[in-house]
Amino acid sequence: MRLSRVVGGIAAAALLAGCGPSADGASGSSGSPSPRIGGTVTVFAAASLTGSFTELGRRFQAANPGVRIRFNFGPSSGLAQQILNGAPADVFASASTKNMDQVVTGGEASGPAPFASNVLRIAVPPDNPAKVASLADLARPGVKVALCEPRVPCGAVAEKVLGNAKVTVKPVTLGQDVKAVLTAVRVGEVDAGLVYATDVKAAGAAVAGIEIPAGVNAATTYPIAVTRAAAGDAAARAFVDYVLSAGGRAVLGEAGFAAP
Repeated sequence: MRLSRVVGGIAAAALLAGCGPSADGASGSSGSPSPRIGGTVTVFAAASLTGSFTELGRRFQAANPGVRIRFNFGPSSGLAQQILNGAPADVFASASTKNMDQVVTGGEASGPAPFASNVLRIAVPPDNPAKVASLADLARPGVKVALCEPRVPCGAVAEKVLGNAKVTVKPVTLGQDVKAVLTAVRVGEVDAGLVYATDVKAAGAAVAGIEIPAGVNAATTYPIAVTRAAAGDAAARAFVDYVLSAGGRAVLGEAGFAAP
């Protein structure tokens, strides 16, 4: 009887061990149990990922109580430069491969993986006072337009889209990232702005979105990587794996991102 109680206790302990949080952010697994992870993971992520990554971080922390995800959102070009200058980042999620390549070439990250893509929309105030209906309308005299700075991904994509459409636009303001452009539209500072489709969706009724024809639109690909400083950090790797997982892609899809 005593031996049977010992064997039973060992079996119960083994069963409980398989119910811990898994590395992909989901509690429990039908395969081998993942080791428990802990610590703080600092994620540098493009401004356009603010909503979706905040949700991903919340879900990941709920499944892995020992981990804290801390975000630094901003323009990908600026984040890349911060990392190259020694900023303490564990994960970098960029809105363009160009900025990720800069970090990889600088030796501060390796093995980036694409996880999402995005296209542009024209954002206008809900009442659309300038009656903007197409890219061509952005070149009309008197129409105030906001674009991202050319050095940041949303600005580079905007330049490509306008070039494809053969439309010349003189913006009245250049935003340091896509959130700045969207804010200019929301507060009525401008009549229109070129932002990502995901930002129009996230803004809800605060702005109206105008589709850009697929023939002239352009996409940007988002890569993610663990930085050199966190190469051996299991929690950082687990968060990246979660973003790349089916669950992570579902959250990104709900936000309007497409597959890479």
